[in-house]
Amino acid sequence: MDEERALGIVRAGEAGAIERVLRDYSDKHRATFKFESTDEDKRKKLCEGIFKVLVKDVPTTCQVSCLEVLRILSRDKRILVPVTSKENMQILLRLAKLNESDDSLDKVSEFPVIVESLKCLCNIVFNSQMAQQLSLELNLAAKLCNLLRKCKDRKFISDIKCFDLRLLFLLSLLHTDIRSQLRYELQGLPLLTQVLESAFSIKWTDEYESAIDRNGPPLSPQETDCAIEALKALFNMTVDSWKVHKESDSHQFRVMAAVLRHCLLIVGPTEDKTEELHSNAVNLLSNVPVSCLDVLVCPLTHEETAQEATTLDELPSDKTAETEPALKNSPVAYNGMNMEAIQVLLSFMEKRIDKGSSYREGLTPVLSLLTECSRAHRNIRKFLKDKVLPPLRDVTNRPEVGSTVRNKLVRLMTHVDLGVKQIAAEFLFVLCKERVDSLLKYTGYGNAAGLLAARGLLAGGRGDNWYSEDEDTDTEEYKNAKPNINLITGHLEEPMPNPIDEMTEEQKEYEAMKLVNMLDKLSREELLKPMGLKPDGTITPLEEALSQYSVLEETSSDTD
Repeated sequence: MDEERALGIVRAGEAGAIERVLRDYSDKHRATFKFESTDEDKRKKLCEGIFKVLVKDVPTTCQVSCLEVLRILSRDKRILVPVTSKENMQILLRLAKLNESDDSLDKVSEFPVIVESLKCLCNIVFNSQMAQQLSLELNLAAKLCNLLRKCKDRKFISDIKCFDLRLLFLLSLLHTDIRSQLRYELQGLPLLTQVLESAFSIKWTDEYESAIDRNGPPLSPQETDCAIEALKALFNMTVDSWKVHKESDSHQFRVMAAVLRHCLLIVGPTEDKTEELHSNAVNLLSNVPVSCLDVLVCPLTHEETAQEATTLDELPSDKTAETEPALKNSPVAYNGMNMEAIQVLLSFMEKRIDKGSSYREGLTPVLSLLTECSRAHRNIRKFLKDKVLPPLRDVTNRPEVGSTVRNKLVRLMTHVDLGVKQIAAEFLFVLCKERVDSLLKYTGYGNAAGLLAARGLLAGGRGDNWYSEDEDTDTEEYKNAKPNINLITGHLEEPMPNPIDEMTEEQKEYEAMKLVNMLDKLSREELLKPMGLKPDGTITPLEEALSQYSVLEETSSDTD
């Protein structure tokens, strides 16, 4: 009934009446996302009628009402096929100021029309394959980049930028060809990086360092939304960017990484928005070539060094909550380097672990990022090792028991999701400089068995990557307890009585043969398969492992 009444007035053509009836329709259906199939034909005709109104010279308020209803109706995929034509798309492009002939954004009164037109385009492109093809034909990506350049350094147009960026994100998501066009032909990487710089109001103090106002206000909701949309579009654009071939690419990625470092050190208007902002920054950092991630840390300035020394001198001797205000505004320092961004990433990772759900989507990106940073950059690895795997003192509990970051990561090493447990184990392995004995010290053999089997390191050794040699960090407490630590569980156990000590030799032989017969039966029935280690440390059926050792012994004898 609503569509029929609105359609009749739209066809009548009186602008004031059209505006009123469409405003009422919009208010009533603002939260409608599911539509009745019985009125489908009426909604199609209403869309067609609205486009006929939009080509006329009607007041701006009437255009806004028409576009609001069109945005609501475009949520229904079924009605878009007949109304998504090249002509109608061009009408929306004109209203959104996406035509090259439109030189400026001087009329503030037109801003609501531009925003609503962009919203309509977002819905239509997302829901219609025909619109997606037309967007390629009409070179929509280039028009959107041109509009972004018009918005540069302009105030009061955050909504225009936000929906321009959202549409860029959708295009780069739905069409992989647009990604390379955006990055190379349209210079989207520096353009969107500048959008982030503007959103964060960055002031550069050095080539890759920005000034951080720790007492400044949080980011506004509008700028936060713009930044999130820019981060998502940049992620699509750089999804295959691990290899840098040109020096100019390396410089641009370092600038972007420096902007993302700044992003990690600021907060949004709410805690949820801050987490969403940081989550998208983490995803984008995962696309940055690892050689360019060195800008996430930077040397302490003279002021920060003085502030750190002053803060430490003024701290009370007892470790109470009174220390927190003193440390709140001081930089996170390690070996003369500012590690604030890495600390934010570590805290973000722990927060995602504590959520206890959606580990693959929410946790693996930040774990993978920290792993690659640690593997490539020594200062980052040493800082994370100090935070995650501090020198062991209390080894009475199992490594997976407790509330420290180490305990939480060790628990993930036996997670049911293969991808999650692999990246958690890999992170700890890299922090241990890929040395098996060091990893087992912190995790126990049982928790690490999966990683070691996959790496062919069950017999010990170390990984393929080279790391610098550090001094021994074993504490006296650990050294004293080490002889009594159970290597499988990784914790100190009280000596247990040996159950065969009181057996006679005949009883021992009987129990041994009983065990052999049980294993033989299980093996013949293929309920289990005895496995052994090959000389290279990988697992193989026992017969094959024994034959390889026999060949090695024969070769050794022949050589002698």
